[in-house]
Amino acid sequence: MKRIFSALMSAALAAGATAAQASGNVSHPAQADSHVVEYDEYFTTERLRVDFILAGDRDSQQAFLADLKKECEWAGSHGSLIDPFRYGEYMFEAWDGERLVYSKGFSALFLEWRTTAQAEEVSKAFTQSVWMPFPRKPLRITLSERVKATGEFRQMFSCMVDPEDALIKRNPASGAETTTLLRSGDMEDKVDLLFVAEGYTADEMDKFHADCRRLMDSLFTMEPYKSRKDDFNISALDVVSAGSGTDIPHKGIWKDTAMESHYYTFYIDRYLTLPDHTAIADNVSGAPFDALYVVVNDSGYGGGGIYNSYGMGTSDNALADKLFIHEFGHSFAGLGDEYYDDSVAYQDMYNLKTEPWEPNITTLVDFGSKWKDMLDSGEYDGLIGIYEGGGYTAKGIYRPREDCRMRTNVSGDFCPVCRRAINRMIDYYTK
Repeated sequence: MKRIFSALMSAALAAGATAAQASGNVSHPAQADSHVVEYDEYFTTERLRVDFILAGDRDSQQAFLADLKKECEWAGSHGSLIDPFRYGEYMFEAWDGERLVYSKGFSALFLEWRTTAQAEEVSKAFTQSVWMPFPRKPLRITLSERVKATGEFRQMFSCMVDPEDALIKRNPASGAETTTLLRSGDMEDKVDLLFVAEGYTADEMDKFHADCRRLMDSLFTMEPYKSRKDDFNISALDVVSAGSGTDIPHKGIWKDTAMESHYYTFYIDRYLTLPDHTAIADNVSGAPFDALYVVVNDSGYGGGGIYNSYGMGTSDNALADKLFIHEFGHSFAGLGDEYYDDSVAYQDMYNLKTEPWEPNITTLVDFGSKWKDMLDSGEYDGLIGIYEGGGYTAKGIYRPREDCRMRTNVSGDFCPVCRRAINRMIDYYTK
């Protein structure tokens, strides 16, 4: 299984560099603009929700504006307004003329669906919500897609947003109550994690709070979260469902839950998701957050994590705590899956001629943008290397260590590469 010895590593890096030069597809993530955006010049203390409809098939997609909504307080940093990572399959941006004043990368369930066999036969539409600070002046918002052939972003939508527009909805916020689990400081200086209840009835809210506390405690047993606990605020949102549990379509089980979650997404038994993203957006309309994790009141093994969209998992499975840490790695830090078995529905998720955006997997096309510096430093000798297999692909994609929490649930920790990526994300929200 091991693929890292000095001679092999040198050969692999050389091959990767040659392939990159030949293809012309080397993609260096764009760095944040050097200019400083003054928050109070452009934004109020509230947030703007932008609802999109993403529609298309395997070969093409389009984005349509569905709604604009003014919501509660903006929880994000007032200093980190331009995304330095450029992670995700989409890039949302706000512009004052030619001046970029806000950006955020994210991924969406729709993109995953486009890599399934069904997308070859039919067109579908998915909802997706994006949040930004509420503007003080008219701004142009844009949405760009990552082009698989090049790894670069291409604009697919643009429109002006006038904060005085009478049709920006200002509906009352969701009536769901919020319970504070951990308070470390002001929202703008912390990572604000919001647990959201799904499939809990009104009589089960005490159980929900206990489940959230257990998940929270498990997170802070593992580095780097253990050392960064003071950088988090954590709350639980009491979204009440009429029924207890979640839908299990392949077993004919259907429940009346607030957000209509279900297993069997893309016909995968364990893939538990919320296909209608506005369902969660409507329920969190009155709760500030930086990151969302949906706790589903069920004992099955299942969940998912979509970068800057949401993470979710079940409450009562024996591996629920481990699953939470793994899925939060996806949804919060943008980490990629490091396993490569055949239990997923994706077809050619990654283009082996470009560098994947996730910080913990590489095709060696642009390894210099990943963890090459950690290998060169000598500090991590014997701790990380280049191991073939990752990103649902056995050949051509590499991971940093034989095992890691992003590969298996039996791994006792994150590898140093993943820990660095998580620390950088925490810094983005708190520094």
